[in-house]
Amino acid sequence: MVDKFLVDTNVLLYAYDKSEPVKQAQALSVLDYLVTSSLGVLTPQILAEFFVNVTRKIEMPLTMEQAYDRIQNYLLSWEVLDLTGPIVLEAARGVRTYQFAYWDAQIWASARLYQIPIILTEDFNVGAVIEGVRFVNPFEERFFSSVIGTR
Repeated sequence: MVDKFLVDTNVLLYAYDKSEPVKQAQALSVLDYLVTSSLGVLTPQILAEFFVNVTRKIEMPLTMEQAYDRIQNYLLSWEVLDLTGPIVLEAARGVRTYQFAYWDAQIWASARLYQIPIILTEDFNVGAVIEGVRFVNPFEERFFSSVIGTR
């Protein structure tokens, strides 16, 4: 069993996106499981992207105050990794070596350097394993049975 999962911004966003009810329900289920089992991990970058996107890019955006409250809750209930100089350098290597967009590379670098084997996302090359980090789509039908081993 995996001991940690890094959760990408899109998973957080779907939890608040009422225009995507199926994905919203799955995102809520995944996030609930990860927080109650203490398996979910976030980064400052993911929280920053969440704030910008949840207040601007979903069909019914949250207010600034609502988004602020959500971030406070994530900070209180989730492990949040530090962003360090070596992560920035590793991200630059990810851009150079794997042609990642920089911000995607920084998420990958955080997972790799903190030894988190799975990034939950639908935005990366799902199914790929890059230097020990696997990209898994939590919205796939068999996510809980194939990745988590439940349900």
